[in-house]
Amino acid sequence: MISSEIEQFEKYYTMLTEYLVTYSVQILGAIFILILGLWVAKKLSNLVAKLMTRHNVDITLTSFVSNVVKVLLIVMVVVIALGKIGISVTPFVAAIGAASLGAGLALQGMLSNYGAGLAIIATRPFVVGDTIEVKGVSGQVKTIELGYTILIDEEKVEITIPNKHIVGEIIHNSFSYSLVKGEIDIAYSACADTAINLIEEVLKAHDQVAQNPLSQVGIERFADSGVTISYRYWVPTTKIIETKLAINGSVYKVINNAKIEIPFPQRVITINNSNSLN
Repeated sequence: MISSEIEQFEKYYTMLTEYLVTYSVQILGAIFILILGLWVAKKLSNLVAKLMTRHNVDITLTSFVSNVVKVLLIVMVVVIALGKIGISVTPFVAAIGAASLGAGLALQGMLSNYGAGLAIIATRPFVVGDTIEVKGVSGQVKTIELGYTILIDEEKVEITIPNKHIVGEIIHNSFSYSLVKGEIDIAYSACADTAINLIEEVLKAHDQVAQNPLSQVGIERFADSGVTISYRYWVPTTKIIETKLAINGSVYKVINNAKIEIPFPQRVITINNSNSLN
């Protein structure tokens, strides 16, 4: 029993020794090719990323292209290294193909997200920093990944949307700004032009309010208790709440300081005291 195990060990030892003697130079060459190839892949990937960044290419597309270049070079180097030591890559290619088919059938949803991500990167309907609305969800684009896109809304909440729910849908893109609306009522006896001018000055003085497109201020409607003055302005998407609160406070303050009456809902009741009986 022991002698048979020793013979088997000697057989494997002899095979390993012969292989190392025969392919020692090839093994060293394969290791050298592998190390050199990994170094070249990393350097070339970084070079591609720097060139695309220098030409103001979108960060998501830059990252995707540089990673693809790196992966392709690594695959080529591994194939060359395996061939150098006499290992045929044909069975590996067949196995990878079969595994890819099985994985594709099992992960159809995930792969559809990746396909949609590639479509977004290629067509670029929006980029990082844009403010979009899709399927009732809105926010500023924080990151675009292959499988999903992350938005951040005015409440600093991150919203993750699978890319398959973006491609093919109607997308509203207001770029890096969002529209904010506000309104205030003044009495019918007050001067609407004065109130409009005061609100325009408030909007011009705030540093978060965009100058392009310009803010809009005017009469919105004639309400029961007064004239409604509406104001519309654009602010960075992540600054909506604090800017809106500050603008509303400033508008109320200047209207009050100008002695412009802000009416409140009221009803006038007329009591008829006439006696209908004779």
